[in-house]
Amino acid sequence: MILGKIKGTVVSTMKLDIYKGYKILVVQPIDPDGEPHGGAVLAIDTVQAGVGDTVLVIDEGNSARVIINDEMAPVRCVVAAVVDEIHHVKE
Repeated sequence: MILGKIKGTVVSTMKLDIYKGYKILVVQPIDPDGEPHGGAVLAIDTVQAGVGDTVLVIDEGNSARVIINDEMAPVRCVVAAVVDEIHHVKE
């Protein structure tokens, strides 16, 4: 899973039927302190997340397809949770 911050949305006038009804979000991976970590990814929104939300992203095709309930969908990343709090103990 990836901890990330929603940075934006992707608008598409034409898309595969499987993507209809889902927002496609731009997610910036972050570390537990909220600092950017790596490059942004695109993820299907399954939890009504929005810009500025901290989220958990599943970045694995089989798990993503289980969440959207379509074993043949061309999907790799899905937003699976909106994070309320992070309790991080620094060593």
